[in-house]
Amino acid sequence: MLPQRFCQRWGRNFLSAPSRWAGSDLGARSYDVIVVGGGHAGTEAAAAAARVGAETLLITQRISTMGALSCNPSFGGVGKGHLLRELDALDGLAARLSDRAGVHFKVLNRSKGPAVWGLRAQVDRDQYRQYMQSEILSTPGLTVQEGSVEDLIVQEPDPAKPGIARVRGVRLGDGGTVHCKALILTTGTFLSGSLGWGTVSTPGGRLGEPPSLGLSRSLSDLGFRKGRLKTGTPPRIRRESVEFSRMERHEGDPKPVPFSFLNQRVSIKPEDQLPCFLTHTGPGVERIIRETLHLNQHVLETSKGPRYCPSIESKVLRFPGRAHQVWLEPEGLNSDLIYPQGLSMTLPAELQRDLIREIPGLERAEIHAPGYGVQYDFLDPRQLHPSLETHRVQGLFLAGQINGTTGYEEAAAQGIVAGINASLSSLSLPRFTLSRTECYLGVLIDDLTSLGVTEPYRMFTSRAEFRTTLRPDNADLRLTEKGFSEARCVSPQRFSQFQSVSIRLHEALSVLRSVRLSAHRWRCELPHAPISKERSGLISAFELLQYQGVTMETLSSIFPQSLATFLDLADRLKIEALYLPHSVLQKEEMALVRREESLRLPPGLHYPSLPISLSNEAREALQESQPQTLGAAGRLPGVTPAAIVNLLRYVRDHAEQGNEMERERTDFAS
Repeated sequence: MLPQRFCQRWGRNFLSAPSRWAGSDLGARSYDVIVVGGGHAGTEAAAAAARVGAETLLITQRISTMGALSCNPSFGGVGKGHLLRELDALDGLAARLSDRAGVHFKVLNRSKGPAVWGLRAQVDRDQYRQYMQSEILSTPGLTVQEGSVEDLIVQEPDPAKPGIARVRGVRLGDGGTVHCKALILTTGTFLSGSLGWGTVSTPGGRLGEPPSLGLSRSLSDLGFRKGRLKTGTPPRIRRESVEFSRMERHEGDPKPVPFSFLNQRVSIKPEDQLPCFLTHTGPGVERIIRETLHLNQHVLETSKGPRYCPSIESKVLRFPGRAHQVWLEPEGLNSDLIYPQGLSMTLPAELQRDLIREIPGLERAEIHAPGYGVQYDFLDPRQLHPSLETHRVQGLFLAGQINGTTGYEEAAAQGIVAGINASLSSLSLPRFTLSRTECYLGVLIDDLTSLGVTEPYRMFTSRAEFRTTLRPDNADLRLTEKGFSEARCVSPQRFSQFQSVSIRLHEALSVLRSVRLSAHRWRCELPHAPISKERSGLISAFELLQYQGVTMETLSSIFPQSLATFLDLADRLKIEALYLPHSVLQKEEMALVRREESLRLPPGLHYPSLPISLSNEAREALQESQPQTLGAAGRLPGVTPAAIVNLLRYVRDHAEQGNEMERERTDFAS
């Protein structure tokens, strides 16, 4: 039933007649989809909704801040780079724009396998914002309006669907109304947001911008479960005041890897990339933090902050006596500011300079703008369908930090899914959903909607059970066709380009499998390849490509007529060959997990010390709960399916060892 407040305000006559809108505002404008918020979730949502075919309105407080990088000037990283690749496979914006605005590109985790490589880029803050605004303002079917949304307009629900109400528009801060068939809220940190330095707190969602208070009340009145989270940002430092010579210099990759499948190369020349610099905190930093705890209300608050991007105060208190990394990152080609990654802080502004000057290379640093903390409301994401539509209000979708996540990439990923589904909803088409077995987008949404959050959620490769299949290199093969045929968010031009690449990849794999020589012949052709002398029979070129040191360039030198034409796909083919056996094995393991849900776990396991791959978050949850079965362990917040696979292996291996010992004792006794 519709909450009483909404009935009192608008009257039952309105509710039974969709053509009679709140306050009898018959002249109000109407759109298929309205998106509230112009951050990373909002811009991707609005662009996706318009691409699908909905007449879309994006409402943002200021067009000039649309697409702004509120915190760090970078995209990607481990897990996050996977999300950007998948976003791009669905024709999203952030990957392409990062390739254009990037000033420093690096692939993280190079020492590990390609499945967990983390594509990352420092971007020019001003350029990225300008590119995003240009893209949004030129998107067909998308209108942008400055304003604030203070309330939701709802009516009685469709009785054939779950929910207590159906969204029908928004009420603006100036009293006007705009109507819609579907609404997406991407409020970021603005929902009842407050900013804090020291013991001072002031309303705001971002420095210099007011919070959204009325919208928060409206959501409470509709019965949504809410919580409170916090995050923060570091001070910005003037470049000329930094002694870079006292720090460790890090250059970008000599051959930058683009985020977008549409790009063969990034915009910046490799030699023009800007360096990053690494330094560390020392005892002086810890001393100042401990001496000023009574002046730092944000640290003392009980609301949860990001575990994996904590403030320097949190790191010092949690890990006393350690030196913590501080990365000095450029803010742009023409910027005179430096972003100190790792120094998010909420000390009183006048003490932040004292702390920074305790760090090698920053002894004479000058602060352009102080760091600050932000607290904000979020809605329990377990109130969402996998389409990101809410259970309670039909046609209302949520994306980004309002769902308890942290990070540009997580927000953008949710934005594109919400935008697609809001548009499909407005057009009365089936929803578009993604499984955790097919993409990190699916992992993200499944984790949020199934487990909820107790702290800001960020993506890691360890959250995915199918890591060897869900790789950055094959995101287009996994998602682009589905995005074109089911979501309708991929343009015909992009889909045509994808089809061309896909056909050539399949041709190349077919040729590689058809080229077969005896093991002896391969050893003669490639004496440095680690082919066992015990191996006999025929070996295909595809199998040989799995060997370390064997590349497409190597094979094409032997068979130039067959393979040279596919050299532009060399990296993708090498990775495909490398992971094929692992992908098959991983799928078999997950089938085993589904069969073994009732497996009893040994009582009294000390999870913090188990010699298996588990995140600290999973170890803490398992230790506290001590679940009795594997299925119960899998339902704990923070315990991913990947963790369950590792736990299953451990329990089975130790059970087999115990059985073997019992057999030995029995044999000895007899």
